[in-house]
Amino acid sequence: MTKSQQPSVGKFIDPLLDFSFKRIFGTEPNQDLLIAFLNGVFHGRKDIKRLVYNKNEHVGDTDELGSVIFDLTCTASDGEQFIIEVQRTAQINLKRRMLYYGSKLISDQAPKGRRKEWDYAIPEVYVIVLMDGFAMPGGGHDDRYLHDICLCNRDTGEVFYDDLGFIYLELRNFAKEESELETDLDGWLYVLKNMSKLNKIPLYLRKPIFEKLFNIAEYSKLTKEEKEMYDASLKRKWDTAGALEYARREGEEKGIEKGAEQKSYNVVANLIQQLGLDDEAAAGVAEVSIDFVRKVRAALEKKK
Repeated sequence: MTKSQQPSVGKFIDPLLDFSFKRIFGTEPNQDLLIAFLNGVFHGRKDIKRLVYNKNEHVGDTDELGSVIFDLTCTASDGEQFIIEVQRTAQINLKRRMLYYGSKLISDQAPKGRRKEWDYAIPEVYVIVLMDGFAMPGGGHDDRYLHDICLCNRDTGEVFYDDLGFIYLELRNFAKEESELETDLDGWLYVLKNMSKLNKIPLYLRKPIFEKLFNIAEYSKLTKEEKEMYDASLKRKWDTAGALEYARREGEEKGIEKGAEQKSYNVVANLIQQLGLDDEAAAGVAEVSIDFVRKVRAALEKKK
């Protein structure tokens, strides 16, 4: 993507960038925003009243992943306490990474000694994942944007263990317009996906919590240093989007006369060779099966 093709900075910052997500949701004075968002995600299943940032922020395993993670202890209106990890994440090894993070949240609860007295009194643990611009790996091609996952019996579908949950928000499938917003979650997802393109607060969102959000997110209110950090983060997002689009187009141009399967092959080959995506990530971007990606990778290895 060339400089002339890059979108101009809007009135409001993009909340899905690492810098923005931290600024909006990652500080004690703004925890009411995070509480409102989480309650929208749980849709009445939980009623969070207080939260504590156990680790304010830590980043992914590599600079390329650049994910922002909040490790939270939440207290509900009934006094129940549970742990939530919120992640604005990249797509590489998504399911395995989330399983790792959720398992780590559980293992971190174990005391170093006196395990018998503790008796594995594990609190509920949830990992909430914001998926920006890519598909749910292995999720088929349906249009669901909320994937609520727990452990269940493979044969009967009966819930086996409900206290470890993974909630994936697939934003690219959220296509509601302002006039179609019905729930608090609708409002939050609409904001996350569209705020950087808006010039004013939508009528449906003229509520104190969203007015505070838009006030915090005004680009003009950033300091000079904050603007530089935001601009750099935004440019990285544009560059990544441009590289993905180039890979798709080149694959389509090479395969346009060779049928759908060959076109998919070229797209996947470009994603592997130019962007270095793993099998799961390439399958999500190209919208093909992981088995197909593995066949492409094997064919590329033979050509070396």
